[in-house]
Amino acid sequence: MKKKLFVVAIIVLLILIFDQVLKVYIKSTFEPGESLPLFGDWFILQYIENQGMAFGTTFGSQMWHKLALSIFRVIAISALVYYWILQAKKGVRLEFLIAIGLVFAGATGNLIDSMFYDFAFPYDPCMVFNHLEGSGVVSDCGFFGETETRHTGFLMGNVVDMFKFEASWPEWIPWLGGSEVFPAIWNVADASITSGVLLIFIRQRKYFPKKKEVETTPEEVAPAEESTEESL
Repeated sequence: MKKKLFVVAIIVLLILIFDQVLKVYIKSTFEPGESLPLFGDWFILQYIENQGMAFGTTFGSQMWHKLALSIFRVIAISALVYYWILQAKKGVRLEFLIAIGLVFAGATGNLIDSMFYDFAFPYDPCMVFNHLEGSGVVSDCGFFGETETRHTGFLMGNVVDMFKFEASWPEWIPWLGGSEVFPAIWNVADASITSGVLLIFIRQRKYFPKKKEVETTPEEVAPAEESTEESL
């Protein structure tokens, strides 16, 4: 178990370091919306922030919406740790423990943003990523006038995203033709969560093998019946 714990801990730590270093680099050096090609024109770095869940999905505009999402992340991470320990004690496959670790690392990476980024970086309420209609928090944005902006503080920060695919479906494909293959902008943490979930889904038969029922064949029954008759 100690060896498995060490392997998973190293993987989780590397993912968290890569995730946070990249986020800090992007947030410190890129302007909002600025992009940089990585592989040709189809895969780019583009700096955005999201106030909600993975891949930029939102949850709501009220303070309790964001707080509930962050608390849910804390509970989910705690449950993952507890489940991981239980599975490790059972002696399950290292691969399964790594898959759980990937989900844990991704969830923790995004939670760190929400917990500390409002304190670690200057907060500009007028930046477009911080606008939130319906929040009830009004900020004076000069030329743009009074604007509703998000709540700030512990567990209230935005999550930094940066990876984007600039690819579209061929026009001849029904319904999808011309639309983006994957329009969401994501980060290392999102990729880690997705990889872990997909790995568990694809390999679930290996991770959760069904117990084979012991079938009694006619040949096995016959000797037992004969021995019973002889004893009588």
